[in-house]
Amino acid sequence: MADAKWYVVHTFSGYENKVAGNLEKVVENRGMHELIQEVKIPTEIVTEVKDGKKREIERKVFPGYVFVKMIMTDDSWYVVRNIHGCTGFVGSSPTDPVPLSEKEVENFGVEVKSIEVNYGVGDNVRVIDGPLTDFSGVVDELDVSKNYVKITISMFGRETPVELEIDQVEPIE
Repeated sequence: MADAKWYVVHTFSGYENKVAGNLEKVVENRGMHELIQEVKIPTEIVTEVKDGKKREIERKVFPGYVFVKMIMTDDSWYVVRNIHGCTGFVGSSPTDPVPLSEKEVENFGVEVKSIEVNYGVGDNVRVIDGPLTDFSGVVDELDVSKNYVKITISMFGRETPVELEIDQVEPIE
C-alpha cells in the first residue's frame, strides 16, 4: 500500500476547526483510519498585549487551511472534498491535489520529528559530518527542539566553541 502524504485543504474562513472535527468524525464512523491518518491545524502561541495586560493566545499559522495526512484514493478524496466548509485541495487542479514535499512538511511545522540523543552536556563526542569531521570535543549545550548542539573542540591549540546539528556528532564510547 502507498505511503500517506500530507495534503493541504482550503476551507471557508473561520471553518478550520469545524472541517477538521467533521473530517475526524467521518473517518471514525467509516473506519477510514488507514486512508486518512491525521488531520492538523498548525498553530503557534503568541504573546498579545491588550489594555496593558500580557496574555498568551493560540493563533492559526495558516488561516483557512487544514493539513491532512492521507493516502490519496477516489474514496479518501471524495470524503475530504465533501466535508461541509471545505472548498477543495490546494494543487494544480481540483481533481489532482499535490502533496507537500518533505521539506515543506518540515518548514511548515506540520509534523515534528522527535530526535533521540544518546549523549548529554559534559559528554565527549566526535564530529561525524561536515568540515570538522573526526574532531572531538565536549558538549557544552544541547537543544533537541532546535536541533543543535554546542561543543568545544581543540583546534590549533585553542579551545573553540562550535555549533552543529545534533546528528553531526556521536558519543565517544
